[in-house]
Amino acid sequence: METMKPPMEVLYEKELEALRANDTGAKPPNWLLSPKAVRDFILGTAKPLVLNGESVTISKKFYGDDVMIERAVVALAGNRGLMLVGEPGTAKTMLSELLSAAISGTSTNTIQGTAGTTEDMIKYSWNYAMLLDKGPTYEALVPSPLYTGMKKGIITRFEEITRCPFEVQDVLISILSDKVMNIPELADGILFAKPGFNIIATANIRDKGVNEMSSALKRRFNFETIFPINHVKMEAQIIEAQSRNILQQSGIDIELNQEIIEILATTFLELRTGQTREGYKIDTPQTVMSTAEAVSVYVQSAMTAHYYDDKAISLERLVQNMLGAVAKENHKDINVLKTYFSKVVKERAKDAGLWEAYYNEKKWIR
Repeated sequence: METMKPPMEVLYEKELEALRANDTGAKPPNWLLSPKAVRDFILGTAKPLVLNGESVTISKKFYGDDVMIERAVVALAGNRGLMLVGEPGTAKTMLSELLSAAISGTSTNTIQGTAGTTEDMIKYSWNYAMLLDKGPTYEALVPSPLYTGMKKGIITRFEEITRCPFEVQDVLISILSDKVMNIPELADGILFAKPGFNIIATANIRDKGVNEMSSALKRRFNFETIFPINHVKMEAQIIEAQSRNILQQSGIDIELNQEIIEILATTFLELRTGQTREGYKIDTPQTVMSTAEAVSVYVQSAMTAHYYDDKAISLERLVQNMLGAVAKENHKDINVLKTYFSKVVKERAKDAGLWEAYYNEKKWIR
């Protein structure tokens, strides 16, 4: 069955099979891959692996600090949870999905943190029809992803944990400490976590509505910060790879324009950091100019050009779609983009080439 967004264990099924078939490393209890193979799944391998006589390339899926990946994997093998923090759009969710798929074979055992998340959404709830009929029984209990993770010995992902109210977050303290969940409604209601259980939580450090974590809960996690990409070539690689996947999943098989991708990556990096490649300081918009946002701009531009212009992509469509991304937090940020074009892009346009064509699309920035 086709899905709009296949989970990582489906998207990279063959790679995972090849890694499991060739994995000779020591595995923590109930892990499907050794820590070395988990690292290779995320960072890729230099040589393809052989699976049933077929050569399988293990692709690089995460671009950033390779040593941080090793620390994250080892943390999940220990007695603390893993907390991935960073600005929005820094691939925290993608990394947690990749880790879960490699270690436990599933990335969908997930709690989505919101301002409305309650304790029973994290631990367990009840089928009230059965509860009224038979009283509190295991049949009437509705397990949460956390309950399922403990019972099966698999990773539970907790997305945007700091979106949850302070007191709801702290439900995890005793579970992370003792690996036990008490169910007082049942006579023998104690769930002991099986080996392999752990929690990968994500939290962003910028958005409004983020709640502080208690010191007691922080001590139960190993924190790893994922920083924004700071290299144009690397950012362009990510934009190209992710845009290709999204467009293909949308049924659009077109050739990607690497020159336009590099211009997009350059624009986002410079607006994000407030510094041009020539070393000049520039204003930055309030919105998060993340790599994920750049991918969205390219995909939207490519889809618009495909459906309306019968072409792969154009700089005109790129600038049109960039406006929405820049003005997401404050419409006045359009002036930041206008200044960027008037000074930075105009100067580069003197050398002609694609930057000149890019500057000519300044007419859309009003």
